[in-house]
Amino acid sequence: MNIRTRKLIGTVGLLLLAIVWSLTAMAFAQAPVIAESKWLQAVYYVVAGLGWVLPAMPLVTWMSRPDPTE
Repeated sequence: MNIRTRKLIGTVGLLLLAIVWSLTAMAFAQAPVIAESKWLQAVYYVVAGLGWVLPAMPLVTWMSRPDPTE
């Protein structure tokens, strides 16, 4: 698979990851335990906001691999 195809697939994958991650994070943020505490909300939103980076890193690494030489 050439790099252009990998980048297209990876871009769609990253968009889907961001959408699903944000919707899931918003759903969990409505939990009574988180909604009652301002400090817990702050920690939760920092973790949820940065947490998508870990699953995205392998995808970005895969996207940026050079083309195989034939």
